[in-house]
Amino acid sequence: MNNNGNTVVVYFSRTGENYAVGKTTVGSTAKVAAEIMQQTGSMGVEIVPVEPYPDAYDQAVAQATEERRNHARPAFVLDGDTAALDTAEMVFLGYPIWWSDMPMPVYTFLESRDWTGRTIVPFCTHEGSGLAGTEETLARVTGARVCDGLELRGELAQHDAASVKQAIETWLKAIV
Repeated sequence: MNNNGNTVVVYFSRTGENYAVGKTTVGSTAKVAAEIMQQTGSMGVEIVPVEPYPDAYDQAVAQATEERRNHARPAFVLDGDTAALDTAEMVFLGYPIWWSDMPMPVYTFLESRDWTGRTIVPFCTHEGSGLAGTEETLARVTGARVCDGLELRGELAQHDAASVKQAIETWLKAIV
């Protein structure tokens, strides 16, 4: 895929103790994002919550559950090439699936931008939920055109880079 400066990869990922994969220093979604950046030649932007999630899985779950229950919109900062984000026509958007939904910082990000004329290409990591209907949620929240997404198990993203690479190659050929 030839980027031509019109695409960017934006993602939210969590490190620390994770379900089914143990302790991570690079989040599952971040690993998938890096491979998409490699294959598309796109720049990357990470959504980083101002209040980090705890490293311990149970504590992170408690914080995320409270945020979801309260429909919180946690503050975030963007780390990476934000100029690419401002000009990109196509945004690859990555996130883990938490309780069959996107994490609340992703909603904060989505609601903070004008998506007019843009295309969102979702990708997610999960442990059994797939995309969980988030393609429809993205279209509703942003009004943007949303392409068919890619879903990969976090365990695969953490432990089988060759399979992730192949899955992304196949997916990109299908959506371009």
